[in-house]
Amino acid sequence: MTAPSPRHQAPAAEREVRFVDTTFRDGSQSLWAMGIRHGMMEALGGDLDRAGFDVVEVPANAIFFKKMVRDLREDPWETMRMLARTITRTPKACMGGAGGNLNGFGTPTPPVLGELFSRRLAEIGVLNRAQLMANTADQTTRQFPTAVPFARELGLTVALAVCYTISPRHTDEHFAETTRRCAALKPDVIYVKDAGGLLTVDRIRTLLPVVIEEAGGIPVELHSHCTTGLAPLVYLEALELGVRTVHCGVPPLANGSAQPSVLDVAHNARVMGFTPTVDEDLLRSVSQRLAGFAAQDGLPVGAPLRHDLGHYRHQIPGGVISNLRFQLSEIRMDHRLDEVLEECVQIREDLGYPIMITPYSQYVATQAAINVAPASGTAW
Repeated sequence: MTAPSPRHQAPAAEREVRFVDTTFRDGSQSLWAMGIRHGMMEALGGDLDRAGFDVVEVPANAIFFKKMVRDLREDPWETMRMLARTITRTPKACMGGAGGNLNGFGTPTPPVLGELFSRRLAEIGVLNRAQLMANTADQTTRQFPTAVPFARELGLTVALAVCYTISPRHTDEHFAETTRRCAALKPDVIYVKDAGGLLTVDRIRTLLPVVIEEAGGIPVELHSHCTTGLAPLVYLEALELGVRTVHCGVPPLANGSAQPSVLDVAHNARVMGFTPTVDEDLLRSVSQRLAGFAAQDGLPVGAPLRHDLGHYRHQIPGGVISNLRFQLSEIRMDHRLDEVLEECVQIREDLGYPIMITPYSQYVATQAAINVAPASGTAW
């Protein structure tokens, strides 16, 4: 990938690169086992709001609520009200499931509870965009047609995810059909969601043109993780292929198993002849303060990872791996992580290759830990 020749430059507006910020939600979920605190977000939220992001992800889904109550001993509703007060210019988003369940309750939960939860978030003003994902064809045909009108009723913009994975069943035709189903519902955005960080530069060259064509003019965004070390390069290739909005985090809640660093992607995009729309000086200041919080609380710092081909076998996504490590450590099994990951390979095959993304990734990882536990002597 080289910087384009000036004579081939598109008009200035078409060369802008825009960003969805993932720091508070996916960055924290992928690297800190959702351990970001109310005070950290309150201290930094105003600057993220002014930094020029198109969207800021906030931790407004049910799994974060559980973490805030159980482990952080904080009031999640007060955190939501604070985020609504602090981030006022930039639309706020959160990832959720399909149906009326926009915000990640498990499938046994009555749909009315998910609807009430989502309505309350919209009323508070902490949710402006619904980022909906589906793992199966059934969800795109049965649940998305319910979820999209419900999100519209709440006054939200809608981003529908085409979830990427690798298996004998997940061909280009599969992804083309998924994109067609999404496009038929006329969302504001379709985004390729690579929760496992499985995309390579060669694969994005074949996949993205299919998605863009089937999207039929609906803007296409890219969301990936750095779990295999390739996402920063995949993002740059996606820019060359026509994507203009990418999902990134602010270091130290970037890299590692999280999204690429907004600072690195912005720099490299500029070298390629694009114009990033974020305030990089302000984001460097945010990054320095986040690093201070991490040092103070002994939290991990996202760093580039070595390329591990084993990840393509178990496919545990970035948003799950940090929680899996954390929970295994709680039951004194963290030293057996590699065995649990190897067990995930067999379980996924037994289940017919589900896309390793919420909730199936959690089901597979939990079953794998249970299978490995008896040999460890761990008491349950």
